[in-house]
Amino acid sequence: MGCVLAAALFWLLNALNKDGYSLNVNYPVRFLYNDSLYVPTSALPKTVMVNVSGSGWNLLGHSWLPFRTPSVDYLVRNPLHESVINTSAMTVSLAEQIKNLRVNFVVADTLELGFEQRMVRTIRLVPDSLHMNMAPRFVVTSLINVRPRTITVEGPRRLVQGIPDTLFVKIPGKRIADNYDEEILINNFRHPMLRASANRVSVSFEVGELLSPQ
Repeated sequence: MGCVLAAALFWLLNALNKDGYSLNVNYPVRFLYNDSLYVPTSALPKTVMVNVSGSGWNLLGHSWLPFRTPSVDYLVRNPLHESVINTSAMTVSLAEQIKNLRVNFVVADTLELGFEQRMVRTIRLVPDSLHMNMAPRFVVTSLINVRPRTITVEGPRRLVQGIPDTLFVKIPGKRIADNYDEEILINNFRHPMLRASANRVSVSFEVGELLSPQ
């Protein structure tokens, strides 16, 4: 029995030392582009499947220990005009970065890309004083302070350009009869592709009671 196991182990080790094996491997990929000017409109793939050839040992390491595989870079040169990944260019890029293996081809006919120009808009925050629910005979007796006074919203141009320059902040509360100092949630920008510099604002003001005439 021991001889059989030794022979099998010898055969396995000998086989792993040989070249010419092929395997489909998922490689982590990092897309390089100017993220100050462009924003992806759909999730970029985190991995790409590649057919590679090499020795049994090298392929075994990539198939059993994929978490140790370093990311490969793919440069998106013209984001607004590249709707798919150029698999030929990616194959060349992978071949330059992957060591100890021969890259044969990317296992995909098309890998879609989508980018838009990144746009940033500054929005002025104004308290909606016309729709406050005050208790009878109580009025606001000071300026309504809003902090911050402005926020920025950024994201794809087609979404950001439709956002007004002014946002009226609704002040919650019924029958307000005391000085007000609250933090208010702004949930106007819940689209997953939009990012606001703040999602809460502080609103404060003083309240007084109108005296009845004597």
